[in-house]
Amino acid sequence: MVNLLQFDRSALADWCEQQGEQAFRATQLFRWIHQRGARDFTAMSNLAKSFRDKLIASAEVVGPTVASEQVAADGTIKWLFDVGAGDAVETVFIPETGRGTLCISSQAGCAVNCRFCATGHQGFSRNLTTAEIVAQLWHAEFELRRRLGLREGERAITNVVMMGMGEPLQNYGQLVPALRTMLDDHGYGLSRRRVTVSTSGVVPMMDRLGEDCPVALAVSLHAPNDELRDNLVPLNRKYPLAELLDACNRYLAHAPRDFITFEYCMLDGVNDQPEHARQLVELLRRHGGQGVSCKVNLIPFNPFPQSGLTRSPHKQVLAFAKIVSDAGIVTTVRKTRGDDIDAACGQLAGDVKDRTRVDQRIARQRTVMLKQVPALAAGSKET
Repeated sequence: MVNLLQFDRSALADWCEQQGEQAFRATQLFRWIHQRGARDFTAMSNLAKSFRDKLIASAEVVGPTVASEQVAADGTIKWLFDVGAGDAVETVFIPETGRGTLCISSQAGCAVNCRFCATGHQGFSRNLTTAEIVAQLWHAEFELRRRLGLREGERAITNVVMMGMGEPLQNYGQLVPALRTMLDDHGYGLSRRRVTVSTSGVVPMMDRLGEDCPVALAVSLHAPNDELRDNLVPLNRKYPLAELLDACNRYLAHAPRDFITFEYCMLDGVNDQPEHARQLVELLRRHGGQGVSCKVNLIPFNPFPQSGLTRSPHKQVLAFAKIVSDAGIVTTVRKTRGDDIDAACGQLAGDVKDRTRVDQRIARQRTVMLKQVPALAAGSKET
């Protein structure tokens, strides 16, 4: 049995033709699945009975198995989905006035192993399929419509961010069909400006995404120089800052927005000093002689026991933001949502075991950072 959530509309048309059906039937079927949330083929009244019989015999629409659901005090919802073989992934819905944002996972675990991210602590298990990526949106959209009493055509989810578990661009082949389903007017009809892929900087795949399916792009930066970023974001050793920023400028030629968002997690005494802010300004304004059109999003670190890191004091975050903003770079401070249910940025880990021996590695990296950043040795708080 094939799970039809695996197909974008073009692939679904190919599959329908293989079943002896005309391609236009794929659009009808696609709309039943992604606009109405239907999984019962017998209810798809505008499909010929012979086609419905074929669907019953050979296909299914299977959503994820919900292992748990938690609701935060601020209304944020976190679903833990069982994806089999001991793996689980997390999906987070963030309600705001006038919009609803869904944070979707692309992998069970993550191989990038950023030092401040709980997902990296668990290690990498496997890529999600397109069906497993789309199913997170499919489940959340129609479950929320039911709970909120929305009429047909009213959306619960207006924005999608690929900022959950995993590095999306390391699962490129499964990611792009999922994005196309999200953007399709016969599916969820989301704007390219309202679908964001977050990456730690997989440069070749950034270039491919710009050609294949350009959506909004967020880059996990977190450091203003290569030496520090090598320790915080190990992928930087393969694609250092100069290559990454060159790729950002290439992406802007295709992007639906005229800026790249740079995510910057604020770590006490590690990357939050005034000198770091000034280095960041120099990097973003001077790179390649033209700089990078961007917005900087400062993210309060959400601590977890194995990180060995602490959150920058709010006063320090605001001082850092002022230096960057005063230099003419749009700067925001992300509001932490859902941290009481471990649904905030960097906290998603799923119910899986640590495969990484991360405690040993963090101890070694902490020693390196103590040498690199004198301020850390002089006065930052230890966990």
